[in-house]
Amino acid sequence: MTKKKEQKKGKGAASEKQVAEETVDKISMEEQLKKELANEKDKFLRLFAEFENYKKRTSKERIELYKTANEELMTVLLPILDDFDRGLAEIKKAKDKELLKGMELINNKLKNSLTQKGLSQIAVEKGETFDVELHEAITQIPAPSEDMKGKIIDVIEQGYKLGEKIIRYPKVVVGQ
Repeated sequence: MTKKKEQKKGKGAASEKQVAEETVDKISMEEQLKKELANEKDKFLRLFAEFENYKKRTSKERIELYKTANEELMTVLLPILDDFDRGLAEIKKAKDKELLKGMELINNKLKNSLTQKGLSQIAVEKGETFDVELHEAITQIPAPSEDMKGKIIDVIEQGYKLGEKIIRYPKVVVGQ
């Protein structure tokens, strides 16, 4: 009987080892599955964040595109506005009041329409300090007086902005 008891003990020890190995396998399998789940969650969160960033970026780009969609058209119309201003100056010299009145109405209507679409004139006055960021110097001439050095003497061409973006810098003559 001692042999049988020993065999039973041997079988019991072997089965205990198997049970211990199975629980270790289950634990390690469970840990492995938890790690895989954590990795998948991390991948999902990163993908979701990347998608959110993509949505924000495309939204900003779309808004920017809407703001400047008319830029090409406005750039083409700027020389026409300049011609209108020159024409009005000549009509004022001719002193034909009715013609002047009609041309001013058309000019104002055109400028109001363009203003509604976001175009605005950059205000530049003679005697203003020259700023490289805002003005384009066409030429420099000797200043008529000492206080006009580095200041705008004449405005050759008006500048325009579309929204916040400058689409044409004002062209000026600067005193040196």
